[in-house]
Amino acid sequence: MAAGSIDQFLEDTFKPFADGLSSIVFYSPVIAGVEVPIIVLWLIAAALFLTVWLRFQPITGLGHSLQVIRGRFTKKTDPGEVSSFQALATELSGTVGLGNIAGVAVAISIGGPGAALWIVLFGFLAMSVKMAEATLGVKYREVAEDGTTSGGPMYYLKHGLAEIGMPKSGRVLAFMYALFAAIGVFGAGNLFQSNQAAIILADQTGSDFLNDNRWVVGVVMAALAALVIIGGIKSIGRWTSKITPLMALVYLICVLAVLIANITHLPDAFLRIVTGAFSPEGVAGGAVGVAVAGIQRALFSNAAGVGSAAMAHSASKTKHPATEGFTAMWEPLVDSVIICTLTALAITVTGVYEHGDADSDGIVLTSQAFATVASWFPYVLTVAVILFAFSTVLSYYYYGQLAVTFIVGNRAWVVRAFQVVWILAVVVGSAISLESVISFSDSLFFLMTVPNLLGIYLLSKVLRLEILRHRVKVTTGAIEQVDPELAVGLGDHDPSQEQIAAAAAEEEREQQMLDAVQERLAADPDYPSTQAQERD
Repeated sequence: MAAGSIDQFLEDTFKPFADGLSSIVFYSPVIAGVEVPIIVLWLIAAALFLTVWLRFQPITGLGHSLQVIRGRFTKKTDPGEVSSFQALATELSGTVGLGNIAGVAVAISIGGPGAALWIVLFGFLAMSVKMAEATLGVKYREVAEDGTTSGGPMYYLKHGLAEIGMPKSGRVLAFMYALFAAIGVFGAGNLFQSNQAAIILADQTGSDFLNDNRWVVGVVMAALAALVIIGGIKSIGRWTSKITPLMALVYLICVLAVLIANITHLPDAFLRIVTGAFSPEGVAGGAVGVAVAGIQRALFSNAAGVGSAAMAHSASKTKHPATEGFTAMWEPLVDSVIICTLTALAITVTGVYEHGDADSDGIVLTSQAFATVASWFPYVLTVAVILFAFSTVLSYYYYGQLAVTFIVGNRAWVVRAFQVVWILAVVVGSAISLESVISFSDSLFFLMTVPNLLGIYLLSKVLRLEILRHRVKVTTGAIEQVDPELAVGLGDHDPSQEQIAAAAAEEEREQQMLDAVQERLAADPDYPSTQAQERD
């Protein structure tokens, strides 16, 4: 078999399965003359419900969230492995990336500039979904004796539903989620990333060899990823907390340069985005164009409803689950509201989307927009894309590992086997077409939302109590700000031996006080629980 035919072989093998799965997941009945995927309505309903149910925390709790991210309410001696900022960076490294670059381009090429407004609107609503996932992820996580953590939707589905009297349903939903996640992360966090990185590298270098053999790019990328993921979540957290802010800053500067170079067309671009979202043409074709294109790409951008935030933040150092909810809600704000808007403006203001179509490679459209500034500018995008893709591969590996170990157990050989499969998938993703990647990625990505959001609905009372009680405790001073020397910083979260000893002594004193209170209550004949125990 010739080297160039490897790509075609992988495509022919993969595409039929991807298309079949997509037709099932995105079943779209005709409603008022418009094809509307049921799964999209499922996501919109959850986002709207949680925004209202949690009393609009993306607005009312934004100030408090800034204090949380800076570590004002968490200690270095709290259970967990990474800081809130590192967890935020890990999740952002998986969301602020190609979904914001290639995903926005795909949405606009399908549904026009108006699709961008739907990305922003869903991004705002998605903040409450992320808050819910991260809060429950910490509340029901498991902390091993060595301090390592295991968390995510499968754990709050299992433990949370058991807590409210639904143990069997919890186990079934937890297994379903873990199974979907173990496979689904390969699409969004692996195949899509290596695919787009290989495409833009081949396009920018103009190499015929790379165009025919993109798997070579995948091999290099896979080898580099292997060097990091062996170190686990701490290693991933260190890398993503450094890469994510840098690559986001570089990308934002480049996009601003594109907008400045085309500043005379900026007002018209804004107008196209707004009118395109609500135009008769846009509404009539909403399922394929504006609404579906925007919301599907918004999900692919911020992953709200998928549950990845619960896995990333379950590793955070904290004793208060709600702190991670306030941290996580920044993720859709950054990627879907801010970065996606700038990307959409760059593509619209340059008009490159008018020459593309639904089958265009998304990253190429963005590259063409960058080229309006200078002929060498797309090379900067190439560097940013490769960094984005690489960091996403790292973070989604961790999510996949959590899902797999939940199903078959946290054994060394299981982790090692998953690492091997993950690395090989990077090579496969670099070789297949964008169309197949999107069909496969979206299908499994959206399937993860079914058990996850169902569990969040069932745990909604527990969730609201956790969030609102936290706000009351902070307001009344029951939860005080931590001493700066003990507070978890943006990256500094390892306690000294003296701090560990002091925390252990404090915990022992608190336990003694709690035991004394329980003894007094048990001796009180009028205490309700005492009477209940006597009846039992």
